[in-house]
Amino acid sequence: MHKLEIKDLYVNIEDKEILKGVNLTVNSGEIHALMGPNGNGKSTLLMAIMGHPKYEIISGDILVDGESIIEMSVDERSKAGLFLAMQNPQTIPGVSNLEFLKYIVNAHSDEKKKLQEIFKDIKQGANELDFDLNMLKRFVNDGFSGGEKKKNEILQLKMLNPIFSLIDEIDSGLDVDALEVVSKNLNQVDLSTNAMVIVSHYDRFFKKVQPTHAHVIIEGKIVTSGGNEIVERINTEGYSWVKELAK
Repeated sequence: MHKLEIKDLYVNIEDKEILKGVNLTVNSGEIHALMGPNGNGKSTLLMAIMGHPKYEIISGDILVDGESIIEMSVDERSKAGLFLAMQNPQTIPGVSNLEFLKYIVNAHSDEKKKLQEIFKDIKQGANELDFDLNMLKRFVNDGFSGGEKKKNEILQLKMLNPIFSLIDEIDSGLDVDALEVVSKNLNQVDLSTNAMVIVSHYDRFFKKVQPTHAHVIIEGKIVTSGGNEIVERINTEGYSWVKELAK
């Protein structure tokens, strides 16, 4: 079993304190829903775990299987088993999707493979996502719709099979059909050795990918935690009751 631990984490962005002592433990087999009003620290937490240089860790620690990763670079954290599916995936001009997927797979393996050796797996993953194979020849996310960008993030996840998947509002910008496809693929993740932390505002998404745990961040702190009942209550009552707990 694998464990991700966030211990009393304080994070600044450009000298502004965003996270104010976050504690969170995620084990293999778990799906954690991370909710809260916009601008309260959800994406900041995922970015800090992944090691984005804009997010400055002031104090606290992040551990994977008992080992601190806060001094690790982004690529080292990725090789340690972390993956971030971004809310706003970036375009990479001049790099085809196929070459990019080959690169990230080889970066995580001691045995370097040629594209033709992994193309079968790429094609299978793309087909499972209803992702047009012609998109694989295009530059990464160049001219992609919002839904295509999100499917591309999940395709990367499928190719890397990370231990901890950090999913940042993957459902935003998806139509009904794409939401169904993305949800189905996330539900295919083998949770016997993996876990997910998912940021979303929507009960409809968490009905499709059901969390085992739920947390609400208000003003940079997790103010309440529990199970799926928290997601359901927020869907019916909003965040007013959680804000009262934060006072």
